[in-house]
Amino acid sequence: MKQKKIIEPICAVDYAFRRVGGKYKGRILWYLSNYEVLRFGELKRHIKDITTKMLTQTLRELENDGLVNRKVYREVPPKVEYSLTKSSKELIPFINHLREWGENQMKSENIPSLVHHDNC
Repeated sequence: MKQKKIIEPICAVDYAFRRVGGKYKGRILWYLSNYEVLRFGELKRHIKDITTKMLTQTLRELENDGLVNRKVYREVPPKVEYSLTKSSKELIPFINHLREWGENQMKSENIPSLVHHDNC
């Protein structure tokens, strides 16, 4: 993780959301937690509304923040795998809690949901 120089005290909630906030970071972490290791194309198939550019950028941010491991295999064609770090594994219970909250809210608002699978 690149160490960011923090000069003034900041709120811990703000710090946490800067690292995992956004439209895709939590979803990427969730899929990696369910599959343990995924390649770029596999992640892209799971997150249907993400562009290649945004997936690349988000994975770089997660890697720079020490939340995703990136393993490059020296072969042709190139093979790159992504997995969770120890730090990001600590986030999974909280992401699961958000998923449960979302399910409950959707039920109360009669919003149809996908059939629950480990990957959703």
